[in-house]
Amino acid sequence: MEWSDKSVLVTGGASFIGSHLVDKLVDLGARVRVVDNLSSGKVENLKNHLDKETIEFVQTDLRELKAARLAMKNVQVVFHLAASHGGRGYITRHPADCAANLALDGVVFVAACEANIEKVIYASSGCVYPPHLQEDTSQTVFLREDMVGPPYQTDGMYGWVKLMGEFALRAYYEQYGLRSAICRYFTVYGPRATESHALIAMIARAFVQQNPVAVWGTGQQVRNWTYVSDIVSGTILAAEKIEDATAVNLGTMEGVRVRDAIEQILRYVGHNAPLVFLPEMPTGPYNRVADAGLALKLLGWVPQVDFTTGLTNTIDWYFANRNPNDVQFMIDNTLFER
Repeated sequence: MEWSDKSVLVTGGASFIGSHLVDKLVDLGARVRVVDNLSSGKVENLKNHLDKETIEFVQTDLRELKAARLAMKNVQVVFHLAASHGGRGYITRHPADCAANLALDGVVFVAACEANIEKVIYASSGCVYPPHLQEDTSQTVFLREDMVGPPYQTDGMYGWVKLMGEFALRAYYEQYGLRSAICRYFTVYGPRATESHALIAMIARAFVQQNPVAVWGTGQQVRNWTYVSDIVSGTILAAEKIEDATAVNLGTMEGVRVRDAIEQILRYVGHNAPLVFLPEMPTGPYNRVADAGLALKLLGWVPQVDFTTGLTNTIDWYFANRNPNDVQFMIDNTLFER
């Protein structure tokens, strides 16, 4: 697919991942429209493009069909990242808000089909995988796309809604020929991420020199943190190479324990403090690592940023852009929010 002068809509484009996707699409020469209700997205994430007038920005609620229809006008490709989502604390405490994504996805897909959009790329999640496959940290388990199947189980309401979004897109492809691709994101991190996500929350605690440093769970949880630039490259490759609503994992196969991650952060910033583990706090599955073999086969996608490099990049960005008083307030009051 040639992106130069391609008309592209990014829903949720003022968000962490969405804004990085916008950056790349603009670099590729696409004509980008961003639609975001700013419930969690930030205009500051798009400031450079808005100042240069290189994108069109529309603040609206895509759950309204009229708004979705207007957003699709004169658009060729839709990247659908908009959702009510957050870190583990948010999706645990806000299941009804996550359920509202059913309505959002449904309206976006209807409007895209009506507008004869060339292709829809849907941001799904590792939360669609059955939790029982992700509990044993003594085993190396890589989650393959074909592990999502009957009898279906997901990681909470957020996972169910993402899975229903995948089913809906396949139905639109089968019935109406709406071409689409599905990207299952795994534990994305990087600059512009918010403190509601685990890795950024750990960096925040180091930033304010918390002592002792609180760690949700036992610290044995394993994640394959995936740097945002790799997520963006995989998403664009999926748009270029998939059209039949096939789902692909976008996640590294580099499993890292939470305890090891926080200790690496503390060493890097020079904060020598003990850890206190909080097993009563929300943690999610204990062993979530993607198998990226299908993304390699179908897309030629290979993550380029290893965890240590991505982590130091993220820490450096965070320390250069955060105020200690604001971060302390967040730690005390908003870890269960977006």
